[in-house]
Amino acid sequence: MYSKAFIPYRGYYSSPFARWQGSLQHENSIELGAATAKRWLTAKGLNAGIFEYLFLGKTIGQLHSFYAAPWAAALLGAGHIAGCHVPQACSTSTTCIGQAAAGLETGLYENVFCLMTDRASNGPFTVWPNPPGPGGSVITENWMMDNFAADPWGGVAMIQTAENVVQKAGGITKADCDALTVRRYEQYQDALAGGRAFQKRYLFGVEYRKDKKETGLLDADEGVYPTTREGLARLKPVVEGGVHSFGTQTHPADGNCGVILCTREKARELGAGQGVEIQVVSYGYARAPKAHMAEAPVPAAAMALRKAGIGIKDVKAVKTHNPFAANDLYFAHEMDIDPMSMNNYGCSLVYGHPQGPTGGRAVIEMIEELVLLGGGWGLFTGCAAGDTGAALVVKVS
Repeated sequence: MYSKAFIPYRGYYSSPFARWQGSLQHENSIELGAATAKRWLTAKGLNAGIFEYLFLGKTIGQLHSFYAAPWAAALLGAGHIAGCHVPQACSTSTTCIGQAAAGLETGLYENVFCLMTDRASNGPFTVWPNPPGPGGSVITENWMMDNFAADPWGGVAMIQTAENVVQKAGGITKADCDALTVRRYEQYQDALAGGRAFQKRYLFGVEYRKDKKETGLLDADEGVYPTTREGLARLKPVVEGGVHSFGTQTHPADGNCGVILCTREKARELGAGQGVEIQVVSYGYARAPKAHMAEAPVPAAAMALRKAGIGIKDVKAVKTHNPFAANDLYFAHEMDIDPMSMNNYGCSLVYGHPQGPTGGRAVIEMIEELVLLGGGWGLFTGCAAGDTGAALVVKVS
């Protein structure tokens, strides 16, 4: 359990998420993430010189990734600090925040910035030497599509890992997945009510290049499609005999987010006032059985709750990374909670999954939901490549 890790109120932002091959498809995610965070800090009247360390969460390869975190720190305006590059697939944000909290707990630093960014669009095509190959022919890899299609250990596509959990658990139908996805779309619509009042609590527009002379501003999510029960019912399962159609799984996206972690005293100094205190309390992790990725959020959440000294019934807000609808149905069944009450105001199933910043945006939304509820415990959990999962418990007072 962490006792020294705090997040200033409104000491965080998320960019809108752009659809795959959309507005942000040509941007280097390191440069774009640093530029967006720098603009956000300037808008808040803060200087990156206050930070002592940077965690850069990025999973998808980009040009100059060799220099990743130190380069991002310099672009951010903090060229004096060191940093660590965390590529942890879908658990990247969770791990960045958890590691930052651990460093605060040990006194390694007192003020740290977590910048999470990725661009799923135009992922790299890598070429690997293959001396034993015929004529020395190389090995090629489409970073996005090849790795989504097959885990080198599990041997199956990611969607199959979710279907494996459905088969193992039993009782989850396509109609269940359709109904949950419609509910998640309705919850996202709540975030758009009142002129997008909820999203405006944390979303920060991202500037991107339209061409050599013109700059655009993405200030709302791009790639969210209208969802109805009737429309989903017409879609066939992707895997024969499965329960997930293309409408009940997430889609690749682009975006970034940032979170300040610091001591309680610094959080009070940097926060937006209003007497709100945000504490990162615990971190949990897990690995599910081979090719059963959707199981991992359950033991990861149980570990985080146990370390926080609370139970699931003590939690006011639950957020998940849910690349497949069955993830939430399985989690809710195992934790004995209502699946329709989770993920208020949005989730990756609806607005997309840029990998690195996905969990960070969910944690930020969870914090803002808890503020509206007058405080309480929040739990974020989600799966990640390799049948793993990670979770965070946060307390808002």
